[in-house]
Amino acid sequence: MTDNRQRILYIEDNLENRTLAQRILMASGYEVVVVASGAEGLELAARERLTLILVDINMPEIDGYTVTSQLREMPHLARVPIIALTANVMRGDREKTLAAGCDGYIQKPIDIDLFPQQLARFIEEAQPT
Repeated sequence: MTDNRQRILYIEDNLENRTLAQRILMASGYEVVVVASGAEGLELAARERLTLILVDINMPEIDGYTVTSQLREMPHLARVPIIALTANVMRGDREKTLAAGCDGYIQKPIDIDLFPQQLARFIEEAQPT
């Protein structure tokens, strides 16, 4: 791809999850930036142009709900899809992530074959018509 690659930010405290998602998405042509904490994710998102943001919900210090709410306050991210990538699968968890401002919800463990297609769909839906 060219320099106009779609850039994904993944906010995740677990190294194995970050590595797996990064490998899958890079192999699909995405540029992927990974950070290990909500604070790092907020700092990076405040200054970067992003196509999509993946956020883990269960993180120490600042959880994914709070991170998402703060990302939604950044005007330049208004059209950027934020997707919860989480192991939270209890009744009501999906609704809670959407109420926090997420545009979508993907359960862990991810389906490595389906994952890039899932994100491509969120990106397409966010594009202006």
